[in-house]
Amino acid sequence: MKRIDWTRRAAAGLACAALLASAACGAREAGVGRTVGPVPMDSVALNLVLIGDAGLPNPAGEPVLQALQREIAAAPEKSFVVFLGDNLYPVGLPDTLTEPGREGLRILRAQMQPLRDTNTRGLFVPGNHDWAQGAPEGWSNVVRQERIINTEGAGLFGMEPRDGCPGPVVVDVGEVLRVIAIDTHWWLHPSTKGGPGRCNPGTEDGVVDSLRIVLATAGDRRTVVVAHHPIISGGSHGGYFDWPTYLFPFHPWARVAGLFARQDVTGREYRHMTSQLARAFVVDTPTVYAAGHEHNLQVFRGSAERRDPANYLLVSGTGIYGHTTPSRRITGTRYVREASGYQRITFLADGRARLSVMVVDAQGNATEDFSIWLDVPVIGAAEAAPAGAGDGR
Repeated sequence: MKRIDWTRRAAAGLACAALLASAACGAREAGVGRTVGPVPMDSVALNLVLIGDAGLPNPAGEPVLQALQREIAAAPEKSFVVFLGDNLYPVGLPDTLTEPGREGLRILRAQMQPLRDTNTRGLFVPGNHDWAQGAPEGWSNVVRQERIINTEGAGLFGMEPRDGCPGPVVVDVGEVLRVIAIDTHWWLHPSTKGGPGRCNPGTEDGVVDSLRIVLATAGDRRTVVVAHHPIISGGSHGGYFDWPTYLFPFHPWARVAGLFARQDVTGREYRHMTSQLARAFVVDTPTVYAAGHEHNLQVFRGSAERRDPANYLLVSGTGIYGHTTPSRRITGTRYVREASGYQRITFLADGRARLSVMVVDAQGNATEDFSIWLDVPVIGAAEAAPAGAGDGR
């Protein structure tokens, strides 16, 4: 079956390279500029901001972090920010007595600053770069980063899961939201990591069982699982490349086939991880599964027919201005764009939830580029919006 998929992808890639036209390979943008009606501030119970791969901010001032600070400063008491991993490029946090370690501290503090300045609660989850890209020093580097963030966060924000463990860790934010943090790189890391005796749970079956429990006990709260690695993607980690990549074909073909692809959806270890998460989510399905990893912005509507493990799947990995990569519209895509920014879910006091994709320019100005009401049945290509919420078109 893998060989058939490889052949199909190869043929599509060669067609793209020959035509030199993105239209031949699927749309590079979808849903751009489409929004539903705004909501009055006094109806907002909570804004959850999702920002990923922000681990190399511009030392002269990072536009995306500037936009984030303005976003949360408007209502810090109603805001909660999740950094979706790759908080520190390229190899996490080395010894802080070294020059790379001191630079790592600067990078982490730049990301913590908006939360500290506005007194806003938040959470950091680890990514593969925080784990030194799978190198033997990965565990020590990610644990060092966690201790710095938790110490300087002083209870306002922190990094979870701790000790190089997989989680899940639950953060209930008021009565409207349960955030469930997991470390997906734990499943992919080939070297030392937290296991039984250090972590509870420290086994794959234990993680699956714990995820089922924390989802089942959420009550009336919406559930958002936050991690670094997406479950599906129209970007390069999902096996979709822009046409120039195919001019040097060995690497993309190898990755699509699952070779050299530990960090790709097609990789053997990665596929095993997503299958285990699907087991965990099969009964009580999360409202949202949010990840980074891809340096673009994507929104997917989950499908029971495809056995997607969440109602909505988000990719929000452009927390550094200009640090973007192409993506394609694939099955289930509601929005995709190669742009810097972040995503926001607004939870209303009446129980509704509104997703916004915010695109940030070089001056740090954020513009809503897409929005939908979550959990509204899909009718054709558009949602039926709740009364007074706009037509969604």
